[in-house]
Amino acid sequence: MVLLNCFKAYDIRGVLGTELNDDIAYRIGGAFALFYRPQRVVLGSDIRLTSSALKLAVARGLMDQGTDVIDIGMTGSEEVYFATRSLQADGGIEITASHNPDNYNGMKIVGREARPVSSDSGLKDIQALAENHLFSTVAQPGSYQQRSNRSAYLDHLLSYLTLPFGRPLRVVVNAGNGAAGPTLDALENAFRARSIPLNLIKIHHEPDGTFPHGIPNPMLPENRLATRDAVLAHRADLGIAWDGDFDRCFIFDERGDYVEAYYIVGLLAALFLQRSPGEKILHDPRLVWNTRDIINASHGIAIETKTGHAFIKERMRSENAIYGGEMSAHHYFRDFGYCDSGMIPALLVLQHLSQSRQKMSGLVAARKALFPVSGEMNISVSQPAEAIRRVRDHYQHQALSTRLTDGLSMEFDNWRFNLRCSNTEPLLRLNVETRQSNALLAEITGKLLALAGA
Repeated sequence: MVLLNCFKAYDIRGVLGTELNDDIAYRIGGAFALFYRPQRVVLGSDIRLTSSALKLAVARGLMDQGTDVIDIGMTGSEEVYFATRSLQADGGIEITASHNPDNYNGMKIVGREARPVSSDSGLKDIQALAENHLFSTVAQPGSYQQRSNRSAYLDHLLSYLTLPFGRPLRVVVNAGNGAAGPTLDALENAFRARSIPLNLIKIHHEPDGTFPHGIPNPMLPENRLATRDAVLAHRADLGIAWDGDFDRCFIFDERGDYVEAYYIVGLLAALFLQRSPGEKILHDPRLVWNTRDIINASHGIAIETKTGHAFIKERMRSENAIYGGEMSAHHYFRDFGYCDSGMIPALLVLQHLSQSRQKMSGLVAARKALFPVSGEMNISVSQPAEAIRRVRDHYQHQALSTRLTDGLSMEFDNWRFNLRCSNTEPLLRLNVETRQSNALLAEITGKLLALAGA
């Protein structure tokens, strides 16, 4: 028996060589096949240098248990989700470590109909089977085929746009040398064919697993500079950047300023509720006031749910929610199989801006003034549970409410915060918001960081 440390709460991620290698990938493929007994499974991989080899190892594990494999190539995670549904496969696996450092890799796993596989819904069972490796090859192995599904995926993306589109826009697009580049090229061709007036200015565009411009993680302030500078240099209407497997997009206004994804969640919630009043909208517990305020004013139903793509997809299905959003820039759509996409929110924002008389900054200015936020801060501490306990003890007699949906959320008259352990990295993550007070935001944020031990 080999204990595997790469299994996390809602996906697989580990340090290459020790926590994840070809042998472990083979075991995971075999365990998935043994647990679910699928007839065929879709595989895709991002641009990391080890992703193709890990994908082939997973494929061998699946095929040795009699499962047919459809390899759709170098893709984003959402392309695997879509292909699993459109090709009527019994599951899908994307080889990716998303925004983790380059010495990591991992997997995102879905079942039939792209249903998420998390620690609550099969991932622990797959782990146990992979650790024990109590399975042998079958007499009739599965088949392997390479097949692109991008055309059908693009048709679905474009279904979110209405024509005529609106005013022309100049858009900086930053693929971060990740998997988004080829999809953006295909979208650009589709825009031209449909006379959609979007001029894409591409930076860090070519897929490159050596990450010449750093790991594509625009959540980090230092990774936003290239997009900001390009927006200013080209006098663009906005900029959009993606992470490595492009299941998240990040918006920059015409001044090159990063627009917190929290405000994009509210913007998209309002758009969906304008079309479909009374629908349910999901949000995570890290930042909530702006989202709830917009949903309530738009006659929708706000539902708070645990952070994490697998958990939110499960809740999306059970509630039949039309849309769900996380402040970490994950956006989920009922019409996309309740899955997350980094391309759909980009298209929706582009269409909305094109039909508006405002600039990108103007679309969110009022909301930012009403509910200022700290931005997510990462805190490295040796004892995260003790740090959370210390913060809770300090504020528990003052708080109007304390929630433990995901980490520690405490609410007061005119400010609130969420402090939680990361599910993917050894860090604490802090988010703070206030009601119309940047001064209070700075004061409280400083106190919380000091209490947590930053």
